[in-house]
Amino acid sequence: MLSTDVIHRAPKVLLHDHLDGGLRPATVVELASEYGYEDLPTTDVDELGLWFNKGAKRNDLVLYLETFAHTGGVMQHRDAIQRVAYECAQDLAADGVVYAEVRFAPELHLEQGLTLDEVVEAVLDGFRQGSDGTDLTIYALLDAMRQAARSVEIAELAVKYRDAGVVGFDIAGPEAGFPPTRHLDAFQLINRENFHSTIHAGEAFGLPSIWEAVQFCGAERLGHGVRLIDDITIDTKGDVKLGRLASFIRDRRICLEVCPTSNVNTGVCASIADHPIELLRRLQFRVTINTDNRLMSDTSMSREMAAVCEAFDWGLDDLQWLTVNAMKSAFAPFPERLKLINGVIKPRYSVLKAEADLGI
Repeated sequence: MLSTDVIHRAPKVLLHDHLDGGLRPATVVELASEYGYEDLPTTDVDELGLWFNKGAKRNDLVLYLETFAHTGGVMQHRDAIQRVAYECAQDLAADGVVYAEVRFAPELHLEQGLTLDEVVEAVLDGFRQGSDGTDLTIYALLDAMRQAARSVEIAELAVKYRDAGVVGFDIAGPEAGFPPTRHLDAFQLINRENFHSTIHAGEAFGLPSIWEAVQFCGAERLGHGVRLIDDITIDTKGDVKLGRLASFIRDRRICLEVCPTSNVNTGVCASIADHPIELLRRLQFRVTINTDNRLMSDTSMSREMAAVCEAFDWGLDDLQWLTVNAMKSAFAPFPERLKLINGVIKPRYSVLKAEADLGI
């Protein structure tokens, strides 16, 4: 078993993390007081943290999403949003994350009169300030809400800020009843602009969502994507057979942004040990590990790594493979990805492995 210290020191790449799902409980309480938000279930910091985590553990994606009413409720002013983004970058850097793409939905932060541009600029300013002086490179992904009708507008916004810190576009929210093709115009715009997209698909809904995301919308990555397991069969002899969709995704090296703890919280699987990530990794899919919502799932990249290492007896080679996978699939420019892989990730893992061999 890898020690907590080794896992913490390991360089990490995070592709799937929601800004409004990663607030510090103390920050939620302080912002609620500062801006007059009165709907928190409690103002005790410890109790609030437990409340968010308990609320997330209801084995249902729709119920899981209900907890975001309170984090969104305190993120309606520019200074509040900038603070949350600043602390997000600080927390990720402290956890050993060297590259992150953090997503948020600008349309959810307009209740007190902010414009979409003001929301995006507040987040980008917070990211820049929070990562300054750290080893973290952090970018933003813009989400459109799949149950709403502003996806083209958000896609245009993402393209507008592509040279200022936004690296891609996504749709988020409940999958059932809101297929990716409902937002086909937005994804066609992204594709015409030679920009990047990832799509929440294959979390609470199955193969049709994944198929539409890839074949109609042109997703380069799949947010979660774990229901791809429905297109993989194992016979009584233990032989594995991939269906056409699973084969296509593996052959094309389409990245799976897997979030193990979150998947347990939303009922995708009963436990980390039951999670399909072990099979997907064994079958050499482009698997990555992510946090999804650090507050709701009471997690971090270090905790996610520790959980899969314990469940599947994985070691540093496995963690390096997952981390390089993530960096290969990042939306940063290719030279930047290579620089991080060859100049940061591989050298730091080499040091950790050498220390392990020496018993340090």
